Amino acid sequence: MKRTANNNYESTAKIKPVIARGQSPVIKPARRAKQSSAVAVHSTFHTPHSTLLRIVDANLNRCREGLRVVEDCLRYVLNDGVLYKKVRNIRHNTDKVLRKSYVLLIKERDSIKDSGRKMPETSKKDLPSIITANFKRAQESLRVLEEYSKTVFPQSAPLFKKQRYAAYNLEKTVYLKYKSFFDE
Repeated sequence: MKRTANNNYESTAKIKPVIARGQSPVIKPARRAKQSSAVAVHSTFHTPHSTLLRIVDANLNRCREGLRVVEDCLRYVLNDGVLYKKVRNIRHNTDKVLRKSYVLLIKERDSIKDSGRKMPETSKKDLPSIITANFKRAQESLRVLEEYSKTVFPQSAPLFKKQRYAAYNLEKTVYLKYKSFFDE
């Protein structure tokens, strides 16, 4: 407990999940301290649960987008129908994991106020670097999905892990098959 300016006590305890047997964790938000009227706060407050849903939604989108970029390069540039279909399968399988939660996820989306929206992006100079960057983007997103879904969608974590390893293996297959393309 700490003493505030007006001699009231305020809890300094951290947020702890409350987990009932057989259920997903429910996170209770901590009480917010009163803001000084001299300072304007322009951020949107999201509950811990809604924040987790936003993270899952953003990473599902990031993963699908990254895989789609790889997919289109394999399909249109390298004209490889076999590998193109394998990337497509990973993308579709990833999408299926939480398709029934689409409404729940989209309700929490806040792309207008996303603080990362205006971050500069690095430019890729050639197709091999585009493929590599997008494989990495998808793999990293799948790792984030695996970790955060343990809290809000625990049954989906092993499914995301499976897709992540499929993406690792497919990246290696693409690289080995098109080594000369990547070494240019």
